[in-house]
Amino acid sequence: MKIHVDMDLCQGHGACVAEAPSVFALDRDGRLVVLNESPDEPLRDAVKAAVKYCPTRALRLEPN
Repeated sequence: MKIHVDMDLCQGHGACVAEAPSVFALDRDGRLVVLNESPDEPLRDAVKAAVKYCPTRALRLEPN
């Protein structure tokens, strides 16, 4: 799976960081940084939760 972020929708709420902190982070300016665009299987549930709980629906998963 590959993570796609629509930066026009992302508002830096940080819900994704709370769900998957090893995959997502916020920089000093509150902008989303994807630390791992293609996370391995053990992170799949956390990444799916991050996508689900994103308040602006800025995240989506794509097949590799």
